[in-house]
Amino acid sequence: MNKQEKGEMVVCSSSFFFLLLASSLLLSSSSTTSSSPHAACSILKLPNLATLSFEEGYTQLFGDSNLMLHRNGRTVHLSLDQRTGTQMLFFRLCFVGFVSVTSLQPSVSDGGLDCTAFHGVGQWVGAGFASQDLYLHGFFSASIKLPSDYAAGVVVAFYMSNGDIFEKTHDELDFEFLGNIRGREWRVQTNVYGNGSTAIGREERYGLWFDPTEDFHQYSILWSHDKILFYIDNTPIREVIRSQAMGGQFPSKPMSLYATIWDGSNWATLGGRYKVNYKYAPYIAEFGDLILHGCAVDPSDHTQSCQRPDVLLYDAITMSTVQRSAMEKFRKKYMTYSYCHDRVRYQTLLPECEIGPESESFHSSGETKLNKHRNRAKRHRWSSAGTALSG
Repeated sequence: MNKQEKGEMVVCSSSFFFLLLASSLLLSSSSTTSSSPHAACSILKLPNLATLSFEEGYTQLFGDSNLMLHRNGRTVHLSLDQRTGTQMLFFRLCFVGFVSVTSLQPSVSDGGLDCTAFHGVGQWVGAGFASQDLYLHGFFSASIKLPSDYAAGVVVAFYMSNGDIFEKTHDELDFEFLGNIRGREWRVQTNVYGNGSTAIGREERYGLWFDPTEDFHQYSILWSHDKILFYIDNTPIREVIRSQAMGGQFPSKPMSLYATIWDGSNWATLGGRYKVNYKYAPYIAEFGDLILHGCAVDPSDHTQSCQRPDVLLYDAITMSTVQRSAMEKFRKKYMTYSYCHDRVRYQTLLPECEIGPESESFHSSGETKLNKHRNRAKRHRWSSAGTALSG
């Protein structure tokens, strides 16, 4: 993998570049070659996007010694294992469809969610951390390396949420990584919730063109007033546009950033068919290249808005033809489930869904009809034109 330099974000928008210049930000642009599908795009170097150490922007959420810092706090290891003895921590995981909401406050109302409390003797112990601040819009990123070998039931999450503050109207943006049995690849899932719309899941799931257990790969969320973009290694994989159709279900309140690892045996791998096997523990997820670039806000200020020019400019980002083509190719080749094709769950499609000829490639359950599982011995690399090449 060709990793981007510290503080760089790929942007392919002449309007964005003009606005940055007009704002008197110090920028330099350069072309680069990359293994990702949009290598023809230029890279704008934003000085404020320097990576952070753990102490500079984060705090431990749970897990005690299952969170370990390395490289002077530049890399964080989260581990999942099974211990004997009484856990000092009491926490809950609440499941909404396929997405988890972590709460450290047992008194919080469940609001109809499926919640499980973990405490007592011989329970599993995961770990997690969160940003020290809440943010209203911005760019949030981490390079992640997932546990290898048998990892069925293991869930690693990198997400934004405000469920601890807005109990009944919370927002959420998710990357979730779902482990698998030996020889089967990890799956990646994204989801979007707004204003407590937990009864409506906007899940999408994907395979990957690489083995996420062999090296670090970058996962990023760009969240502005008008759009949400999910990236993997700077390749856009999903775009959510604010629209009248979505109404208040577009995330609009300040959120914290979270990273967790935990036991999702009851649902994560084939609906719970395969469980976590602790003879392979500890399962370790590694996080590095941590970026928090957004408006840090006071949650008690309900009239707040983002006034930072460098963050406001995220609204001006538009995908180039090359980037959009790369996203479409990724989705066509690697998307394995989409809520927009799930006629069983949604007999009436959600208003933002536009169904075209690609719907014929999906079952009524929203699952793909195509066999998109890949033998891990088979590797692919991306050409500069955005096509996958065997290697």
